[in-house]
Amino acid sequence: MLDSTRPRSSRVLERTSLIKRRAPGTDRQEQLIAANIDTAFIVTSCNQDFKVARLERYAALALEARMTPVIVVTKTDLVTDPQNYIDAARAVSDMIDVVALDARGDAPRTKLLPWCKPGKTVAFLGSSGVGKSTLANALLESQSIETQTIREDDAKGRHTTTRRELHAMPNGCLVLDTPGMRELQLTDAAEGINDLFADIQELAAQCRFKNCQHDSEPECAVLKAIDEGVLDSDRLRRWRKLMAEDEFNSASLAERRSRDKAFGKMVRGVKKLKDVRK
Repeated sequence: MLDSTRPRSSRVLERTSLIKRRAPGTDRQEQLIAANIDTAFIVTSCNQDFKVARLERYAALALEARMTPVIVVTKTDLVTDPQNYIDAARAVSDMIDVVALDARGDAPRTKLLPWCKPGKTVAFLGSSGVGKSTLANALLESQSIETQTIREDDAKGRHTTTRRELHAMPNGCLVLDTPGMRELQLTDAAEGINDLFADIQELAAQCRFKNCQHDSEPECAVLKAIDEGVLDSDRLRRWRKLMAEDEFNSASLAERRSRDKAFGKMVRGVKKLKDVRK
């Protein structure tokens, strides 16, 4: 909150939400993606880009940040029947709305408008080439954001958007267009994962042993649900993978923070000693 007459009296507001990931590479840094978002539109398309595991990653990030995730399935015009894609997207979580549309034309404005209220901020997240910028242009009622077609051979997109850009809709809603992310490793997202996989958490609470690994333990409610066809074994496998990845990355980042804190303390100690000697 800027006080233009007394700048030193200005106040920095706390973030209401934050999406972050482990940065690509080996240095175990965190990369901040977006903050203060009310609704995260997780965009995928009816082609080779569609992957349930990727949708789950984005959804877990959004839930961890206490944003409202909405899965947007684009390019429905490219397939004879998009219902299989829609059903797979809905299976990610019964807490998440799924919207299917052709990004061209009036569909984005009519179908996404319920989340685009004045004073709200929405963000488009997803891979390159799924139609994020096209959707943003539709909401903005302009062609101010550059777009490109996908590659014919593998349906992958080109990195047209290279930086995060915030735009204002005519009704006062803010729209954040983000670059496509090929790598999305979770960190500090345990609560979001648990929320996304609430069905597994509910089953796990019914297991005989509190520390049940859902592998071969007797009276395991999770394994029973798989045998009875209530739970998909692939969903359990993806949950295990996300939990293990988040635990590893969170521990690695915690170790890095601890080392950085110790190093900073040592530097301050050396400076203090030099000042004393002077």
